[in-house]
Amino acid sequence: MKGRLWGLGLATAAVLVAATLWTLAPWQQRHADGEPVGGPIELPSTRGEFSLSSLEDDQLAVIFFGYTWCPDVCPMSLAVVRQARQALPDEQRRRVVPLMVSVDPERDSLARLEEYLGFFGEDFIGATGSQAQLDDIAERYGVVWRKVETPDSAMAYTVDHTASLYLVNADGDIVRRVLHSPTPGPLQAALDEALSEG
Repeated sequence: MKGRLWGLGLATAAVLVAATLWTLAPWQQRHADGEPVGGPIELPSTRGEFSLSSLEDDQLAVIFFGYTWCPDVCPMSLAVVRQARQALPDEQRRRVVPLMVSVDPERDSLARLEEYLGFFGEDFIGATGSQAQLDDIAERYGVVWRKVETPDSAMAYTVDHTASLYLVNADGDIVRRVLHSPTPGPLQAALDEALSEG
């Protein structure tokens, strides 16, 4: 029981840190309404070169920014994406492309991303790139992260990062931004709305 509470405390702390990082990032590109501008994503991926522009007109990418060494928020968020997609009818499931962009290119090779994402489903795509590529995407999508050194841990460092999910179309428009949740309900609601509009 103590272990579960400790894990829940860590997850809560990570979400709070990510929310704080989000609000303290005035350098990000934003629309007049304060929302991130989004835009193209073109990165090496577990499926070759990935580009949002390669999505079909009726498809949406569900994009999550994280890393494979993440102890709690990342696996929870990816499980939420898997559950939300599984709840969709087959035709709608085809229209939802799950993409994880790693913000830890130092450790997350494409081979590691492929192995890690295989635990969540064969449709999951992993992508990462150079620091310059990731910084550009982060600025446009309102994503922030920072490395936290953990000298007493075998991992050496962790990464605090934005934990939102982004529903993005082939043009790079952010159709919905879904705040982190341990349950699939908020994502399912956002997908229902977005897919019915598309």
